[in-house]
Amino acid sequence: MFDLPAMRAELSEKYDLAPSPELAEEIGDIYAKMSRVITPADWAIYAPYVKAINDLKAERNAVILGHNYMTPEIYHGISDFGGDSLQLAIKATEVEADVIVQCGVHFMAETSKILSPEKTVLMPDMDAGCSLAESVTADGIAEMRRRYPGAPVVTYVNTTAEVKAASDICCTSSNAAQIVGAMESDTVIMTPDQYLAQNVARDVPHKNVVWWEGSCIVHEQYTAKDLREFREWNPGTRLIAHPECPPDVVNEADFSGSTSGIIKYVTDEKPEKAMLITECSMASNISDALPEVDFVGPCNMCPYMKKITLEKVLYALDTMTGQIEVDPTVAEKARLAVQRMIDLSRELGI
Repeated sequence: MFDLPAMRAELSEKYDLAPSPELAEEIGDIYAKMSRVITPADWAIYAPYVKAINDLKAERNAVILGHNYMTPEIYHGISDFGGDSLQLAIKATEVEADVIVQCGVHFMAETSKILSPEKTVLMPDMDAGCSLAESVTADGIAEMRRRYPGAPVVTYVNTTAEVKAASDICCTSSNAAQIVGAMESDTVIMTPDQYLAQNVARDVPHKNVVWWEGSCIVHEQYTAKDLREFREWNPGTRLIAHPECPPDVVNEADFSGSTSGIIKYVTDEKPEKAMLITECSMASNISDALPEVDFVGPCNMCPYMKKITLEKVLYALDTMTGQIEVDPTVAEKARLAVQRMIDLSRELGI
């Protein structure tokens, strides 16, 4: 648990972090990427942190990986690379920096460390967990193997290193159907997201997909009734759902895809109105790049993702605290599962 007053006092001794309209104007090119969703007054507050972090990145030879669910000041202000879990997992293997700062949740930082063990991986807040990742353990994987002997285990990357290590191959929401479809066995075990598994089962009817009963606290909140009512109130709005939503929600939507798939769809289609049925920072992060699209609808926030803030990123980089470590034996097995996913994705042209 962070001692926020102590952290802020320590940072204030080293950096001038007072709101600065002058600095906000000086780095206005960065603000232009998010001016539609962040007010000038808020940008004056964020600007000193953005400047300090970007300067410190150069000193530390660090890169920041920002997930699509980060807030705009992080996603646009300090991230060197943005994307979904698969994109960031691959980018972690490609960057030549000494330090990786993972702006996402804990399992993502673990994945970066697994793939780049020689690099220092920093997690700005160790309490930024994931309800989905915490829903299954390696013992749960063993239980599923006992129930379905011989069936391969395809595990969502939203899991701990121990769970990845107990699995045969990983997947993300953007490649899950292709990964499952490529398995040789007729029966395929998917963990831990029951809804992703059920949506994949619909897309690969030639496979008997069985699943662990985990779910995401953000996506499970949406209901098909919500979507039908919203469509009645806002006719013409394009409803775009993440596949971690329940199947009836996905069936009610006009399109379903991973966060990168959602971005591509909205960018290509440019609907007049769009409701993104996922974590609500997604809409904020793509809003300025798509001024012709009116993003409307509810906002379900991930409390774990929102634990990552500019001041915590600055503190992690300044003090080099929050370093991720993974047991080498576990990391080796987990790396194999993740690398199989990356290799098979490339082989399938994903």
